[in-house]
Amino acid sequence: MDTAAPLILTLQFDERSFAFFDEQRRRYFPAERNFIPAHLTLFHALPGEHLQTIQQDIEECASNQEVFGLDVIGVRSLGRGVAYALASPELAAMRRQLTKKWNDWLKPQDRQNHNPHVTVQNKVNPTQARALLEDLSEGFQPFQVTGMALDLWWYRGGPWEKVHSFPFAL
Repeated sequence: MDTAAPLILTLQFDERSFAFFDEQRRRYFPAERNFIPAHLTLFHALPGEHLQTIQQDIEECASNQEVFGLDVIGVRSLGRGVAYALASPELAAMRRQLTKKWNDWLKPQDRQNHNPHVTVQNKVNPTQARALLEDLSEGFQPFQVTGMALDLWWYRGGPWEKVHSFPFAL
C-alpha cells in the first residue's frame, strides 16, 4: 500500500441527491476528464502516512454525528466551471472539529476558508462556463439534500480509490 499518496475526505449524500448531482456532472463535465462521481470535498490532501489516526478521528466524528440537511443555496462560478453552493451549520462544525485535530498536517488549500460546493463542470472554456452558469441560475430554486456519511479516498493521480465509508448515526 502506497501510504505516501494523499487522502481525500468527502461528504456522502442521500441517494436521490447524489443521483441529481452525478447526472448534472455527467451532463456538463468534459467526459474525458470525468473520472469520479459527484462529491463535496471536505479535505483535499490528508497525509496517507497517518491513515490509521485519520480513520480513527473520522470514525469518532461520524459516530457522534446524526444525518443532517444541507441547503443548496445557489450556483456559483469556478471561472472555468460551475458548482452548486451548499450551506450547513453541521457541516461547518464537523469540518472545524477535524481541522483542529489535523491542523499540523493540512496543506494551504485545506487551511483556507471552506466554501462547500459540488462541482458539475470544470476545465472548460470560460465562455462555456458562463453560459452554463446563466442557464442553471435562471430557474434555480434553493433545495435541501442530506449528508449521510464521510467517505475517505486514496488519490493516486487517476480515479479515486475508496478507503472506507463512515456512516453517520441515524
